Amino acid sequence: MSVENIITLQREVIAVQIPNGNRVTLPPGTAVIVTQSLGGSFTVHVTEPSGLYRVAGEDADALGQARPEETATVEPATLGDKIWAALKTCYDPEIPVNIVDLGLIYSMTISDLPADTVKVNVKMTLTAPGCGMGPAIATDARNKILALKEVGVAEVEVVWDPPWNPGMMTKEGKARLGIAD
Repeated sequence: MSVENIITLQREVIAVQIPNGNRVTLPPGTAVIVTQSLGGSFTVHVTEPSGLYRVAGEDADALGQARPEETATVEPATLGDKIWAALKTCYDPEIPVNIVDLGLIYSMTISDLPADTVKVNVKMTLTAPGCGMGPAIATDARNKILALKEVGVAEVEVVWDPPWNPGMMTKEGKARLGIAD
């Protein structure tokens, strides 16, 4: 770790270990380097215990950072557009591309519920079947959909058929990773 990039945690934080998805406590004084701050959370590299960890945006103060931006920059016109925009604020903590542009979202349906709310069902996949971050990414997507005032119920299901491949990425996702289209 380069000394000029090291941040010392100012307080204890609960983090998610990448890629296995285990929740761990990082104590105050832990030295970290922020490797990514997208979609309202941080990915940090720690030497002891060694590895990558996802730190929630509400713990930005422990890193001496401002909370990362979560919202889309364009005001969506329809509820469907709002849901897609919310999903574009979800990131795999190891890849600086949102889950929509990665091609991980296979379907999204909206059904009416009583009291002028809707139920949203999303089917998504992951880049690898053994990814322990799947539940964390799916929960992040669900929570961001539920944050929309029109949504009463949100379900996010991780599926494996068809298997994901890089060809499912959008042009924007490929460009972000330097992959020729």
